[in-house]
Amino acid sequence: MTATAVGPACTQPGCTGTIVDGWCDVCGSPGTAAAAPAPAPRSTVGPPPAVASGRCTQPGCTGTVVDGYCDVCGTPAGTPAAETPLAPQPGGAGSTVTRGSSRLGSTALGSSRLNGGASRATRRVGSGSQRLRAARLGAGLTRVPPAPVVDAANAVLVDASVPENKRSCARCGKPVGRSRDGRPGRPEGFCASCGAPYSFTPKLKAGDLVAGQYAVAGALAHGGLGWIYLARDKNVSDRWVVLKGLLNSGDPDALAAAIAEQQFLAAVEHPLIVEIYNFVTHEGAGYIVMEYVGGVSLKQILKERMRANHGVFDPLPVDQALAYILEVLPAFTYLHDLGLVYCDFKPDNLIQVGDAVKLIDLGGVRRIDDDDSAIYGTVGYQAPEVAQLGPSVASDIYTIGRTLTVLMTEFRGYQTTYVASLPPVADTPVLASHDSLHRLLLKACAPDPADRFSSADELRVQLLGVLREVVAAHTPGTALTSAASVLFEAPAITGGLLEARDLPSLRVDTTDPQHAWLSNVSAEDPADRLTFLQTAPALSPEVLLAQARAALELQRPDLVAQAVDQMLRADPWEWRAVWMSGLAALEAGDFGAAQSAFNAVYGQVPGELAPKLALALACERGGEPDVAEGLYTTCAGTDANYVAAGAFGLARLRSARGDVPGAVAALDLVPSTSRAFSDSRRLRAVALAGPAADLPQLAQALGSLEGVRLDPHERGLLTAGILERALARAQSAAPLGTPGPPAQALTVGRYAAQPDALRDGLEATYRELARSEDDEARSHAWVDRANAVRRWTLR
Repeated sequence: MTATAVGPACTQPGCTGTIVDGWCDVCGSPGTAAAAPAPAPRSTVGPPPAVASGRCTQPGCTGTVVDGYCDVCGTPAGTPAAETPLAPQPGGAGSTVTRGSSRLGSTALGSSRLNGGASRATRRVGSGSQRLRAARLGAGLTRVPPAPVVDAANAVLVDASVPENKRSCARCGKPVGRSRDGRPGRPEGFCASCGAPYSFTPKLKAGDLVAGQYAVAGALAHGGLGWIYLARDKNVSDRWVVLKGLLNSGDPDALAAAIAEQQFLAAVEHPLIVEIYNFVTHEGAGYIVMEYVGGVSLKQILKERMRANHGVFDPLPVDQALAYILEVLPAFTYLHDLGLVYCDFKPDNLIQVGDAVKLIDLGGVRRIDDDDSAIYGTVGYQAPEVAQLGPSVASDIYTIGRTLTVLMTEFRGYQTTYVASLPPVADTPVLASHDSLHRLLLKACAPDPADRFSSADELRVQLLGVLREVVAAHTPGTALTSAASVLFEAPAITGGLLEARDLPSLRVDTTDPQHAWLSNVSAEDPADRLTFLQTAPALSPEVLLAQARAALELQRPDLVAQAVDQMLRADPWEWRAVWMSGLAALEAGDFGAAQSAFNAVYGQVPGELAPKLALALACERGGEPDVAEGLYTTCAGTDANYVAAGAFGLARLRSARGDVPGAVAALDLVPSTSRAFSDSRRLRAVALAGPAADLPQLAQALGSLEGVRLDPHERGLLTAGILERALARAQSAAPLGTPGPPAQALTVGRYAAQPDALRDGLEATYRELARSEDDEARSHAWVDRANAVRRWTLR
C-alpha cells in the first residue's frame, strides 16, 4: 500500500485543513509554499504577466487561469495572493471583526462535494422534497389532479356546426333552424316567430387574415355571443390568440355587449382572468382578441368523467369541487372591487390549466350601476331576482353556489324543477353527509339576495373552513393542525366539563368605529366596566357586544337582551348579537333557545367550528344527543384547538349511555402533546373504573394514569378507588364483565390481581393519602382505613 503524503497546514486564510497528496483536505485548495515576503511596490501599468494556464492563486477562488485571466474571479494571472490583515483585538478601536457566519468553515455539500472543489458544471442528483411546493389548487389541504395543457392546433373543431337543439333566435329566444319532416334544419335563415335573421355558420375560415394581423386557424366553439376562433398573432411572435365574434351582426345587444367587454377589460389585469388584447373589426363584424387558455373547462372535465363512467354521471369529489371554487373567488373579489359583476358564471367558464384556473368568457360582464345594457345569464345558474333587480354582487354569489352544487352532485332538474332551489337533502347524499357544506349552499343560494354572503371574500373564508371539515372527515385520526379563525378565539382547555364561559369568544373587530376608544377600557370588575361602557361616544356593534359580555358576567340576562335588541334593530343580519343571546340562554338553562340561537349563527358562518361546539353543548344539555355527537365529532376531527373540547363532549355523551369503549376511544383522541392530555387520561381511568368494571378494565384504568402529571392527592384518590373495586372483584367468586386472563396473570398497577396483593396496594395508597392531607382529622381517617385493610387485621 502506498503511503499517503501528509504535508503542512493549509496556508489559505481561515482554513484549518492539512495538505494531503498536494491538496487541502478541507477547502480543496492546492498546497503552496508559505508566502514569500511582499516585494517592493511596482507600477501596475502595463499588461499582466503572460501565463498560459494554471489554478488561480487568489484565496478562496476555485477558478482556472484561461488566456491570462481567472475564469471565475477575473484576476490577472500572476497577481500575488491577497494578504489577510491581522485581526484587531476585539473591542479595540477600528475593529472590523464580523459576527457574520460567512467567515466560518462549512461542510461541503452539492457541487463542492461532488467536484472536490473543481470548477465545473454539475447535474443535480435527485429532485428533492416536494413539501415546500404547495399546490395552488386545494389550498394545501387537498390535491386536485393537474389538467394537461391542450395544444392549440388540436383544439380546432373539425366540424364547426351548432347542434339543432342549441339553435335559438337571438331576438325572441324561440327555436330556429330545427329539423322538420325528416329534413335537416337550416343553419341560416329567418325566425318564424319574429322574422329576425339568424346564422349559425362560422363567418371566418382557416386562412382568413383579420385586421391584417390575426391569421385564423379555425373555430374553437360556439358561445352565447357567437363563434369563437383560434388565430395566430402575426405581429407578436405568432402567439396563439382567440377571436370572439358576435352571434350575428344584426343583434344590437350582442354588439353592445362585445364593445362593452372590450372597454371594461381594458382595466382588468388579474392572473385568474383571461387577458384581453385587442378589439378589431373584419368585414363589418366585430371581434374581441383575447389570450388563448390551453386547458379544459370544468364542464369538459365533468363530461370526461361521465364518459369514463360508461355514461353515468360522475360528479367531482367534494374536496376537488370546493378547491376549484376556492381558487377562483379572488377573481370575483377583484371584479367586484372594480365595480363590475360577472353575471354568467358556470362550469363552462372556468378553465383548468395545469395546477391553476382561469375565468374566461367575460361577455356578460357589466358595471354594477348599469341599468340599461342587456343582461346575459344561463338558466339554472342565474339568480331569480336578476330579471327585476338586475345583476349584483349577490347574484354573482348565487351563480357560484349553483355552480358548486352542479360540480359535486347529480343535480337533476336544476334548470327546471329546482331552477330556484337546492335539491332535497334526502335525495342528495353529499349534502346529507356534509352538513356544513349544505348550510354554506343554503346561504350562497338564499332566495333573498340580502341573505347571501355579502362578498366573495366572506364566502371564501367560510368555504375554506368547510373544505377543512370535508378533508378531515375523510382523514382518519385526530386533527393535528389548527387554523386561526378571523371571527373566533380558540376554545378554553377544560377539565372534561364544558360551560358557556369555556366556549370560544368573539374576536374584536378592529374596523369598528369605537375600537380605539374600547382599547382604553381597563376595568376588570364587570359592574364598573358596564358603567364605563355606557359613556361610549357611540353605540357601535363592538360597544354593544362589550356591554353584553359585561352583563353576562354579572348574570344580568335582561341587560344582555337589551344590547342584543339594539344590535339587531340596527342590523338584522348581525349574527354576533344572536351569539350573545345564545350564551345568555345557555347560562340561564334555556337550552331550546340556546339551540335556536347557535343554529342560526351556524347558518351564517358555516365554515366556523365555534358555533358547532356551542350548538353541540346546547344539544347535549337539551336532549339532542345525536346532533351533539355529530357536531363534537366534527370539532375533534377538524382542528387541533378543538380536539379536547370535542373529545370530552363525545366521552360525556357515550358514558351517559353506558358506552364505555366509545368513551375511551373518544378520550384517546387527545394527543400526548395537548395540555388536556392529563385530564383525558384521568377521565379515561374514571370511565374504565365504572361500577360494572371487571379486573381487566380496572387494570387498564390504573394503567391510564401511568406517566401522567397529576396532583399527588388526586392521583391517590383515583388509585384508591380503582384498587377498592379491584379488591372487591378479586374477592368475588364470579367477577363481573367479560372473562379476562387468569387472575394470577393480571396486575392492577404494580399489584397482582389477588386479594392479598391488592390489600397491600390499597394500604400503601391510603397511607400516602394520609401524608398528603393538611387536615389532621382527615389524615387520621385515612390511617384508620389503611389499618382496616391490612392483611394481619383481617386474620
